[in-house]
Amino acid sequence: MNNIVVIGSCNIDITVLASKRPAAGETILGTGLNISPGGKGANQAVAAAKLGAKVTMVGCIGNDAYGQMIKDNLHRYQINTDYLITLDNENSGTAHITLAEGDNSIIVLSGANAHVSKDVVDKAWDAIEKADLVMVQNEIPLPTIGYITEKCAKNGIKVLLNPAPAADLEAQWLTNATYITPNEHELAALYPANNTEDIILANEGKIIVTLGSEGVAYAQDGELRRMRSFKVTPVDTTGAGDTFNGAFATAIVNNKTIEEAVHYGNAAAALSILKLGAQEGMPTAAEVTAFLAERS
Repeated sequence: MNNIVVIGSCNIDITVLASKRPAAGETILGTGLNISPGGKGANQAVAAAKLGAKVTMVGCIGNDAYGQMIKDNLHRYQINTDYLITLDNENSGTAHITLAEGDNSIIVLSGANAHVSKDVVDKAWDAIEKADLVMVQNEIPLPTIGYITEKCAKNGIKVLLNPAPAADLEAQWLTNATYITPNEHELAALYPANNTEDIILANEGKIIVTLGSEGVAYAQDGELRRMRSFKVTPVDTTGAGDTFNGAFATAIVNNKTIEEAVHYGNAAAALSILKLGAQEGMPTAAEVTAFLAERS
């Protein structure tokens, strides 16, 4: 157990700090700059690895300085990069983040992430078929997500689908996934004709909805459950959702219940927003254990 394969995006996050967001046509002075590894795939891989999971990263980076930075950082957390493909004549993915007024706004350039194809998945199949859980997000081509969920379902491999950013995914892909972890906006994109409560109740044990500062909603024993988030003063909310997903996945592959995994994910996410930078702020297993002990 404890073996997770993440198939997803690897970016460099370029974060500008400012007192406010500029209006259209306005120029303002920022207060700081932070350049750090990111991308939903790599973020979730690092979150799980820092919490003790054995993680393999599958994806694409460019043959550039950012790509080397991404790879070196994954190695820092003992993440297997044997299936991380370096592409010539392609830039690594980047996320351009404005951090202001206690929240963030993000523009993502896919770069090499747009080349995470069925062939990339097939080349990594030796690792994927041994996984206790495969994690995938919407920052790679959507047809590849469909291929992953279908192939894993046929081979009895569990998949956690984090449908972020929001996209209209095919119904069969959702059926094939073992767990789906949207926020409310992403859930509405997946099930536009239904309300949140009905969707969650109809997908007990599958859909876990993150609600930001309001916590997490899921179904148990035929009832809607809401687990409140831990109240902390945020420094940088970038990567909080990815931290939740990595922590939830780590708990699941260690045989925790959905309720226990959500509680663990909430704690990890709360700790992650106390520091600047998506991956730098992600906690270790010891830090989460200590945090939960203090809040018990």
